[in-house]
Parts: sequence; C-alpha cells; structure tokens
Amino acid sequence: MTQQMIEEYARGGPRLKEALAGLSAPDLLATPVPGTWSIQQIVLHLMDSDLIASDRMKRIIAEDGPTIVGYSESAFAQKLFYDQQDPAVAAQIFELNRRLTAEILRRLPESAFARTGTHNERGRMSLREIVGMYVQHLEHHLRFLRHKRQLLGK
Repeated sequence: MTQQMIEEYARGGPRLKEALAGLSAPDLLATPVPGTWSIQQIVLHLMDSDLIASDRMKRIIAEDGPTIVGYSESAFAQKLFYDQQDPAVAAQIFELNRRLTAEILRRLPESAFARTGTHNERGRMSLREIVGMYVQHLEHHLRFLRHKRQLLGK
C-alpha cells in the first residue's frame, strides 16, 4: 500500500504542467469565479505547498520527532507575487521536486512511514499521513483548476 501511494505521489508531478496546456496569460490570471484564486495562483500555491511538504517529509525521515510549522497559504498568495511569477516554471519545479522526493521515499523501509513529527497546529503526523495528504492536496486543487478551465471554455 505504501509503494502504491508513493507512485501515486510521483505520478502527480507532471500533472500540473499538463493542466496548463493551451492556456494564455490572460486565462491564467482570470478569476471566472469571483473571490477565488486564479489558475496561476493555484499553480504557485501547489508549488509552494509541495516544497514545504517535501521539507516536512525530509525532517520526519532525518530527525527524531521534529516540529512541523504551519503557514498561511493566503499570506503566501498575497505577499509572494503569485500573480507575477511564471506558472510554467512553478509547474516544472513542482514536477522535479516530486521526482526527487519520490526517489527518497522509494528507498525507505516500510517502518520509516510510521515516523512522526509534531505539527504546531495539527499535532502528531506520520510520514505516511503527510504523503497521503499531499496526494489528495493535488487532486483537490486540480478539480478547481479544471473547473476554471471549463468556465473559460478551455
């Protein structure tokens, strides 16, 4: 089951780049649902959150009972220039990060996935839980991204 989850995590890498195919700069910045993120903001959020997730996974693997610190995704989106960054580069970083992180996960013994860290907001979390959470996180946001594409006629 763990190996299957790792492969699902790894297969997610190129999916973000694929989701951007055929979109123009105005499409990426459009907000067809007022008050929600644009496709570009979703892409930048996914990149940032996956980089943070990889850091969390690595800390749990390498350190004994590390503290995992939460962050404000809204503050990141507002203050880190998500509307001005290159979403294609973000999608590439996302893909490469998943590839490298999956290589680490594949080399671990099954017992490593029971290792834990303590999230400052959510409490104790295992490596298995975090990997699974980020498999689902991508799916969650890709649904929104596909819906926005549909509303844009793409």
